[in-house]
Amino acid sequence: MTATIRELSELEELRQLADLFAEVWGRAGQPSVDPDILKALSYSGNYVSGAYSDGRLIGGLVGWIGGVPPHELHMHSHILGVAAGSAARGLGFELKQHQRRWCLERELDVMEWTTDPLVRRNVYFNLAKLGASATRYLVNFYGEMADGLNAGEESDRLLIHWRLDSHEAEDAAAGRAQALETDRLVAAGASPILSLGGSGEPVAAPSHDAGVLLCQVPEDIVQLRHADPSLARSWRLALRAALTGAIARGYAITGATRSGWYVLETQPE
Repeated sequence: MTATIRELSELEELRQLADLFAEVWGRAGQPSVDPDILKALSYSGNYVSGAYSDGRLIGGLVGWIGGVPPHELHMHSHILGVAAGSAARGLGFELKQHQRRWCLERELDVMEWTTDPLVRRNVYFNLAKLGASATRYLVNFYGEMADGLNAGEESDRLLIHWRLDSHEAEDAAAGRAQALETDRLVAAGASPILSLGGSGEPVAAPSHDAGVLLCQVPEDIVQLRHADPSLARSWRLALRAALTGAIARGYAITGATRSGWYVLETQPE
């Protein structure tokens, strides 16, 4: 099944988009973004899009232009949602590419957004599938969460930075993204700083100054939060310590492996 992606501006379709986001994020009756805000964003020339299949809204993406001089203008991509059970495979990727093209047509070549560093499928998507990177770790950025997926959790986030005209972004858009393999990285000298223990616990290693560091995260943190909240909390604290420490020493998260390892590399001064 293919989907048609287009910008949205009419109030009724914006209400449908708000309802879709509420469903995706487990916030029935309490939309993640109110329809009137979506209307204002659309009317003022920002990015509000929806994906349709057989006339039904199955996905959407919202962002706005940010940046205060002397910093560069960029797109802040706020929320992306795809209906559960949607048969449109790869729709999240297509929505991001539609947003990327929209930005480049308006001479915006940087996009940023936040993502939970413990949700490894999202980090893998952002870094490996889109060709972005993460240079900042934001502690409890939104405060304690109340939605159905994250209720009671602190909202640590990675700030994803996507250079839209980079070789990495262009290769990803063309389906040429290079897959990283943990074994090859270790053989080349990469040093793990956090890994999964035999009982599923986080195991931290001493600080390393290798050119490449590796940091592992559990397979499904959402399931772990329900099954063992204490263990999920220990992962939050361990990952926070590992990544904030590495970023403070000049590393950035530049990639991710399909098996759940984040790849950190030293950055030029």
